[in-house]
Amino acid sequence: MRRLLPLAFTLTLAVATAACGSDSSDNSGGDAGPIKVGLIVSLTGNYSSLGTEDKKAVDLAVEEINAAGGVAGRKIETTVKDDKSQPDQSVLAFNEIKGDVDAVIGSPFSNSALATIPLVDREEIPYISLTPADEQVNPVHPYVFVVPATSATYAERMLQYFQGTNVSKLAIAYDTKSSYAVAGFRGMQAKAGQYGVTLVATEEFQTTTTEFSAVFAKVRSSGAQALTVWATGPPAVAFTKQYATAGAGVPLMLTGAQASKLFLDPAGPAAEGVTLSSSIGVIGPSLPDGPQKDAVTKLHSAFQAKYGYPPPQFAQDGYSGVKLLAAAIEKAKGADKKKVRDALETLDLVTPNGRYVYSKTDHSGLKPDFIAVNTVKGGQFVPTEWTKSQLAKISGK
Repeated sequence: MRRLLPLAFTLTLAVATAACGSDSSDNSGGDAGPIKVGLIVSLTGNYSSLGTEDKKAVDLAVEEINAAGGVAGRKIETTVKDDKSQPDQSVLAFNEIKGDVDAVIGSPFSNSALATIPLVDREEIPYISLTPADEQVNPVHPYVFVVPATSATYAERMLQYFQGTNVSKLAIAYDTKSSYAVAGFRGMQAKAGQYGVTLVATEEFQTTTTEFSAVFAKVRSSGAQALTVWATGPPAVAFTKQYATAGAGVPLMLTGAQASKLFLDPAGPAAEGVTLSSSIGVIGPSLPDGPQKDAVTKLHSAFQAKYGYPPPQFAQDGYSGVKLLAAAIEKAKGADKKKVRDALETLDLVTPNGRYVYSKTDHSGLKPDFIAVNTVKGGQFVPTEWTKSQLAKISGK
């Protein structure tokens, strides 16, 4: 015969069970803790100058979001790992945190990101990359989304500039050991004809190269009207300094990798007059009024107040990366990895870097419109007349 429980005990058990159910509902199934984001950046090694700025901006964005109540009702908590500017260390860092995070913001070093992406594919964790290497999104990797404009996007914008300024003969020098530089060269090579540009000289160098006189000699004899250099880190500084005294005879164009004081300071007076592409955030004060300028101004003001100088390109990437991830989590109503991935693929968001419109077939999000072409004047990036004529097109975007 089944024994009956005393009525008082039964009622007590029912109340306790209801209370537990209520707590579970309030906590979204026990999911009310912080949203955990891994941050893998280069804090030491050759790319520490990039990673340090990324981290500062990520910290700033997280502070702002948490101070406003978090995202989807939860605070963001970051776990920081140093990839030491080495791809194997990025892989190691990812493996250390993969089981404890809801998403990862990845390295500014292209080779580190590319080494890590196979693990991202396997683990299916949203990965917001701070490097522009095209291989991350071509072909599309389901959980990988890129923040900086890709190398190919920069290449196309510079070709548009050359077309608009009647440059039809171009020389290119690029670092064969940099995924970013190789992708940029290939992007120019693929689309030059579309913009009426002929590549009359192509010169290769390596990240360890310190002397470029042979490059200048070939450019002088090529008939080029301009010289574009694809490089990151120290080689770009050395190239610029030597270019200033080499008498190469043609204008020098650098890329978004040099769009910060991290290039301007060591290059010094040699950078004066150099043309350089960048995120539009770098020339924020020159933007027409509108949502885009508002986004840039908000970051500039906060970053300047916290760190004492304007945000460089890399800081804008880190800040925009957090904002994109937070918007996706908000849209997904939580940190479920697949739902966040799906939300990213339908995201349309204005950030200091520009307006991102991701889709299932486009995980880069930014168009050439959101890249500026500038000249260095008085140690500052000043938009070219061509860029000024383009800015009105993005005022309402």
